[in-house]
Amino acid sequence: MTVVGPFGLSVRDQALEADVQTGLAAVEAGLLDATKSDVPFITEAAQHLVLAGGKRFRPLLVMLAAQFGDPYSPGVVPSAVVVELTHLATLYHDDVMDEAAVRRGVPSANSRWGNSLAVLTGDFLFARASHTLADLGPEAVRIQAEAFERLVTGQILETAGPVDGRDPVDHYLDVLGGKTGSLVAVSCRFGAMMSGADESVVDILTQYGERLGVAFQLADDVLDIASEGHESGKTPGTDLREGVPTLPVLRLRAAAAAHGRPEDLELVALVDSDLTDDARHAEALRRLRAHPALEQARRDTVRYAEEARAMLAPLPDGYAKSALQELCDAVVHRAG
Repeated sequence: MTVVGPFGLSVRDQALEADVQTGLAAVEAGLLDATKSDVPFITEAAQHLVLAGGKRFRPLLVMLAAQFGDPYSPGVVPSAVVVELTHLATLYHDDVMDEAAVRRGVPSANSRWGNSLAVLTGDFLFARASHTLADLGPEAVRIQAEAFERLVTGQILETAGPVDGRDPVDHYLDVLGGKTGSLVAVSCRFGAMMSGADESVVDILTQYGERLGVAFQLADDVLDIASEGHESGKTPGTDLREGVPTLPVLRLRAAAAAHGRPEDLELVALVDSDLTDDARHAEALRRLRAHPALEQARRDTVRYAEEARAMLAPLPDGYAKSALQELCDAVVHRAG
């Protein structure tokens, strides 16, 4: 039994382990090749986050989904490179929008080279993803374009906020479906599709990926409040300090609006205050950890993970299915 991929996923079959490890190594080589330029500075900037590492969650899903067809099909590895390049490109852009100073333990591209070059480097990665994608056929291009549209729409909706009368929690879940769920779904879809899996299997794995992607982000939301350490890769309370409206905070606001309890209203006021003050930030974290809103956000996370797991039921039993199920369990474990 070998641990690979994010969350310490355990692969219990030597043949599957070999396929996954070989596939991920080929993806890593493909990422380095796709981010090379005749201009050395562009290569340096484009490989900045590739070399910083990362979970490679999306390529892992491509490899596992490909097990339901021919995992050695020539389109599998390039499609995994496409989804990871797309993901990396969004990180460059996200860091500019968020004014982030650090990404994956290294200075963000925007803090190192400035916003303009960070945005242009993200654009360069999108262009290289499109170049690789073109060799995979018009159907793959269409699927990726639709997912990218959803991803950008999710980002726009997040920036704009909910329209009047729209439930902020429903709005937020729609945002996550676009920003995170869409590309995770495509990862599963490409793996199955490129391997020649049956169309019904492709559809099942696509729906699985959509739900898993949302659960993955919701678990990070919970960890931002609940974690005492650095399980999410960020200092606990980072999103809270920066005023990012994660699900526990949205659930708190909903409870305060619905019931008007003084303690809830007081906590909302604290969360909305200047949390750059360490004492105030620590107090907000302490009170949120004890509030029912956090447990409700955990239940939301578990619900999406369980829906993802349930989608796998019609698939034939085997080590690949077990690994996909274990990813659902790992997300639930992360959320506590």
